[in-house]
Amino acid sequence: MKELQFSIEINASKERVWATLWDDASFRDWANFMDEGIYMRGFLKEGNEIQFISSLNGYGVTDLIEELRPNAFISFRHRADTKESGQQERQKEWTGGKESYSLTEENGVTILIVKSDIPPELEETFLASFPRALARIKTLAEKAQ
Repeated sequence: MKELQFSIEINASKERVWATLWDDASFRDWANFMDEGIYMRGFLKEGNEIQFISSLNGYGVTDLIEELRPNAFISFRHRADTKESGQQERQKEWTGGKESYSLTEENGVTILIVKSDIPPELEETFLASFPRALARIKTLAEKAQ
């Protein structure tokens, strides 16, 4: 896997950006740019497993929340590709990869940095979709101010 990094400046507090990232309705909105129909199943708490699943086809990933500092940082480790509550044939495609979201704020402007390990065959797709997702996060967070 290859680590990709994306960043964006958002004219909103890091608390507002964090809420935009992880509240269910706004998560479904911006994450739809990554995987249509995606939603989270589980509770954001360090050490918990959480699933990101597409409502369209039932496929997704099961992740471990390795580190969580509310309003500042979250890191996931991909444990397995998931089909609803079981595993699918592509089990090792995402396994072991990491994804993190880091927020820093200065004078009401938050910088969001996302790092994500991407399988080589999906690199082009994510290079196109992640910037669109970040732009949507910016729009949602700034609109909510």
